[in-house]
Amino acid sequence: MAEWQSAQRYPDPAIVSIDPSFDNYRIGLAKVERLYTGCRWAEGPVWLGDTRSLVWSDIPNNRMLRWDEETGQTSVFRKPSDNANGNTRDRQGRIVSCEHGGRRVTRTAHDGTITVVADSYKGKRLNSPNDVVVKSDGSIWFTDPTFGVLGWYEGGKAEPELPMNVYRIDPSGGVELAAEGINQPNGLAFSPDEKLLYIVESRSVPRKILACEVNPDGKTLGERSVLINAGPGTPDGFRVDVDGNLWCGWGMGADGLDGVHVFNPQGKLIGRIDLPERCANLCFGGVRRNRLFMAASTSLYSLYVNTQGVAYA
Repeated sequence: MAEWQSAQRYPDPAIVSIDPSFDNYRIGLAKVERLYTGCRWAEGPVWLGDTRSLVWSDIPNNRMLRWDEETGQTSVFRKPSDNANGNTRDRQGRIVSCEHGGRRVTRTAHDGTITVVADSYKGKRLNSPNDVVVKSDGSIWFTDPTFGVLGWYEGGKAEPELPMNVYRIDPSGGVELAAEGINQPNGLAFSPDEKLLYIVESRSVPRKILACEVNPDGKTLGERSVLINAGPGTPDGFRVDVDGNLWCGWGMGADGLDGVHVFNPQGKLIGRIDLPERCANLCFGGVRRNRLFMAASTSLYSLYVNTQGVAYA
């Protein structure tokens, strides 16, 4: 990817409207920028507004990196990272991370202290926590596929002890089963009103993004439906904007499949951001939460958009 260059003119042809409604979210004088390259598999970006920086995971290199918006410089945030994957922040601004190597979910305090918030369920070790989101009530929701225990590249090879589930960590600390029967659950995010939890089913054929109703208790999930059929594509991590659109990391190596696909709340594809690499995950950040950061294979990209990510993401 060393030969890649950003567009030399506006508008950037990498930003593609599939439906006229996507034009509302494009900024004509903004283009895709590559902020860093040199990862083996970039994942889990999280914006830290108080330091104007972005932290993300480089799983096989067993490190987390930090990009500084003020200087444009990248440095090592944590190494070793226990093959950290997905990251987010809780309501106190602490980083919550999914770790393949430790098969656990951790919380990093402002002083750098790391606390384990979940590493087992009913006495059995978790598989390899993948992606994570924090609800407004402070509960932590995460997916637990087996990717990190299948080999030595992104974690440590081991026999799974649990099915591939989605879990909820109560603010009091208890780990509860949120969803089961999903073939390799991956990225997840709440709708802006938190009435739906979207979950990527990354090994179904075809792959899907599921919409799960959140029951009135706010703690359990009800009816489940297929919101998006991915066809030949591979959805991974994603985030939701204030209008309820899903901005999804996407890939499969063919034209129009590597980058980001944007779906409206009804599951209709409305736009696309083409990248030269498969995008694993993304988040909104910047001073106004209108800068999309995309962790794509070996590189970190960004694009200013005419919307904002929901505040909790």
